[in-house]
Amino acid sequence: MTLPRPASEAADGGSPPRRPGPRRAVAVLVLAALATATPLLGPSAALHGTGEAAAPGVGVVALLRAVLFAALCVPLGELLAGRLVRSVPGTPPRLPRSWAPLAAAAGLLAALGLASVVATGNLMPRDLSGIDVGGLYASRDGKLALLEVNAFLIAALCARSDRPAVRAWPLSAVVAAEALRAHPATEHAPLLGSGLTLVHLTCAALWAGGLLCVLRTLRLWGPVEPGAALLGLYARVAVVLLAAVSATGVWSTLRRMPPGTVLEQLTDTAYGRALLAKVLLVAVVAALALWARIRLSRGPDPLTACVPARVEVVALGLVVVVSGLLTALPLPIHW
Repeated sequence: MTLPRPASEAADGGSPPRRPGPRRAVAVLVLAALATATPLLGPSAALHGTGEAAAPGVGVVALLRAVLFAALCVPLGELLAGRLVRSVPGTPPRLPRSWAPLAAAAGLLAALGLASVVATGNLMPRDLSGIDVGGLYASRDGKLALLEVNAFLIAALCARSDRPAVRAWPLSAVVAAEALRAHPATEHAPLLGSGLTLVHLTCAALWAGGLLCVLRTLRLWGPVEPGAALLGLYARVAVVLLAAVSATGVWSTLRRMPPGTVLEQLTDTAYGRALLAKVLLVAVVAALALWARIRLSRGPDPLTACVPARVEVVALGLVVVVSGLLTALPLPIHW
């Protein structure tokens, strides 16, 4: 399976052009259902038999956090892909339509939902009267939640800008707020933990979102020579991003799980189980990336690398969903 051929080539073959059947739509619906069900149903499976208690509404919080992460991946990936396209000579002038405005709108809704949870004392709001908006200014988590809401609002206003820096800075504010939120001041060396999360989240968003945008660009261009060059350039950048994601992920895990307890907590705690699922998914993604790299460098048609790359995008989407679940579960116990 390669990139779609132009309609003229299909006509030369003597057969009528193939129309996309319902299978693609069914696949999209199945993936959307899976992405929604995982954070909603995942907490019960992760907590089963651990003796741990989750916060109220953990499934909804996990879903909102997954949407927020996805809303970061799409525009950051478009910024990376745009930079890569400008580095490849002879590229077609057409680019895929930006999804950044839709992503910013989804991120804004998710941030508003998370802020409403914080405004009710980390409980699920039952009605608008129970949401204390003014109380958000009185706590660190509330201020960070408001920062994310405002940053996504600004990102939506700047999504159509032709200047990458203007589009990037509100997204950077969201990433910084998430990094600070994940490591409260009561934690040991919170600035170090926030720095690791900042690098981890940024590189992961560029990796997943960048691949999505590159594949959308190649699909629009068709089988042209600059397409293989663009995919090869992205593959080289992805190696660096994967190394950074892996290094910061391992370091963060060892900070929260002492080395002597890692194996036990990976199976006996909800956080450990979700982390193990994420690690396995990242391993699958790395294998798919290696497969695509081999096809790109050794295959007769470099663009056949798009086949494993498309599967890699789906796996990265599942990583984003599991990451949202991971942030909503109780932190591991320090033994």
